Amino acid sequence: MAKTWFITGTSSGFGRILTERLLARGDRVAATLRRPEALDDLREAYGDLLWTARLDVTDPAAVRQVVAAAFDALGGIDVVVNNAGYGLFAAVEEASDEQIRQVLDTNLVGSIAVIRAALPHLRAQGHGRILQVSSAGGQTTYPNFGFYHASKWGIEGFCETIAREIAPFGIGLTIVEPGATPTGFGAGLATAPAMPEYDATPAGDTRRAIAGGSFRLDNDPARIVEEMIASADSAEAPLRLPLGRDTYEDVRASLVARLESHDAQREVALSVVRAADPA
Repeated sequence: MAKTWFITGTSSGFGRILTERLLARGDRVAATLRRPEALDDLREAYGDLLWTARLDVTDPAAVRQVVAAAFDALGGIDVVVNNAGYGLFAAVEEASDEQIRQVLDTNLVGSIAVIRAALPHLRAQGHGRILQVSSAGGQTTYPNFGFYHASKWGIEGFCETIAREIAPFGIGLTIVEPGATPTGFGAGLATAPAMPEYDATPAGDTRRAIAGGSFRLDNDPARIVEEMIASADSAEAPLRLPLGRDTYEDVRASLVARLESHDAQREVALSVVRAADPA
């Protein structure tokens, strides 16, 4: 059965590929982006299956207006995909205040705004699925991506919390965690002037790896999109969908290290527990 989707950030990368695949199989797509003309070719090919709107997710009022308009125009939406994102590549001291605000407003606050705007409509129709695009960087970390990680760890914590809140309404939520993938996202990373003090640190090593082409991009964007669609089509919504060998291996290593560190503090943790009052 054909579905109706609402997708942010559809001008390129996963959002564009996802829109193309869904239209090709006969689904309807409400595609939002900053430049709607970027999808003119798809509108010409698929006609009324594609609904577009200009949207900057950092504008909460616009988010509410566009989401409501999409539900009204299409008579309901089955899947909401939070895909719009902003990448910032800089050591902690290098980024400007404006860049930090942009990455948090887009990836964290903007994603929250889209979900909050969609929830009343999803509750009213009694069903729906939310796919929140995060990354391996929502569970593990790499030097020079500190502010990007702050946004992705934040949205994952938010989504993990609300998944339990919205389940009783028949709404499922899945956090999608792609690994490093050649989608053009890397080319669009915002950067800042490099400080020489960080050259001989892990931040400098990562900068050189990316500049020299040794930062591997092993994952297939088309196959990642296929797995996203398959997940939305399935009856059950897994809380997380790790996609890529780097996601699986890096996140697993991070989780194991965190658990080991956590367990090493067991005695300290329990030492602050108040003794039971005497009977």
